Amino acid sequence: MKKVTFIHAADLHLDSPMIGLMNLPQKIFSKLQDSTFEALKTVIDNALIHQVDFVIIAGDLFDGENRSIRAQIRFRKEMERLKEKNIPVYVVHGNHDHMEGNWTHLAMPNNVHIFSHEIEGVRFVKNENVSVHLYGFSYPRRHVYDKMINHYKKKQGADFHIGILHGHLEGNNEHDKYAPFSIKDLLDKEFDYWALGHIHKRQTLHTYPPVIYSGNVQGRNRKETGSKGCYLVQLTEEEAELQFIETSAVIWEEVKVNVSKASSFQEIYDICKSLMQEIRVENKGTIVSLDLNDVYLPNQDMSSITNGDLLDALQEDEWEEEAFVWVSSLTINEKAYWNREQLANESEFYAELFMTADQYDILDSSISTLFSHPDAKRLLHRISDEEKSEIAKEAERLLVNMLYKQ
Repeated sequence: MKKVTFIHAADLHLDSPMIGLMNLPQKIFSKLQDSTFEALKTVIDNALIHQVDFVIIAGDLFDGENRSIRAQIRFRKEMERLKEKNIPVYVVHGNHDHMEGNWTHLAMPNNVHIFSHEIEGVRFVKNENVSVHLYGFSYPRRHVYDKMINHYKKKQGADFHIGILHGHLEGNNEHDKYAPFSIKDLLDKEFDYWALGHIHKRQTLHTYPPVIYSGNVQGRNRKETGSKGCYLVQLTEEEAELQFIETSAVIWEEVKVNVSKASSFQEIYDICKSLMQEIRVENKGTIVSLDLNDVYLPNQDMSSITNGDLLDALQEDEWEEEAFVWVSSLTINEKAYWNREQLANESEFYAELFMTADQYDILDSSISTLFSHPDAKRLLHRISDEEKSEIAKEAERLLVNMLYKQ
């Protein structure tokens, strides 16, 4: 039976600047800065361990168009490890590391094939009896809105056909709509596997043939939570087997915990410390955004939480841990003393306040200046409707709690 084995990775974002995290202890910040490189190394380690036939990287190898010398050297070093074992690598560049940027070019080993800005097909042959055609293109510029999938053409004469595409699934409104496609568009090409990039959350869009977003290999902010990694794929003429391989060196988590039964600072501290031990992962760091819900404490104990003492206590000694659990933010949601519906019925003021909070799309006008700034819009992700709703609800809760206590 003919068989081919490969690794599908995407969105390495090497040398990501980790914007907004400069307040971390230096040891933790350094580990986070190096995490994208560590994730790449883990990808290559697994390629060597499993003796794959080739590796696919589906876009955004580098975090920016002006890729750093450091990032290029680290990437080239890993590619040379594969070259020593005669393992080829098939790469497309995406919207972040498009071909139009200005950078000092470092040559890659000859086992690395970088697809051009026009869709092309390349041929891989294994042991002279198994052949694969791989199809893809690199972004010629940052913004590619054309439906590039229309230009993918299957070439006869291979046992397997694999499409590589850094693009956007139509109907998903949370991401930039680059190189859009539908699942039907992909299936109509009659390929055996689609290696997708651009979306940082791993997803299986179709089972057979597999249409796969592998997600990014390392989370870079609080929105990119949980395990990140790549896929080890084995294709035969009859089936496809996929194995997820975790590669993240640092894991991001968002944790919500109800502390309504806690009656003191000490009890809440103990709950948080116990939770930190539960999520601690051996040989990995974890950065946690912690939400405490239904907090109701005496004034002095509450002050020791809201003034930052609790956060300081939870961070104490964690910077010394190799497998650290760093609480990066602590949200305190006080127990509500009021009923939304009742207040709206009793007061026109509250009714109007709640109505305004429900119209969270007004946030767009408030933050439009920020997202139109040339530097900010390059680094920031657009806020989703879900995030806007959460911001509006939190603002409403804080405001009403303050007013209700008066």
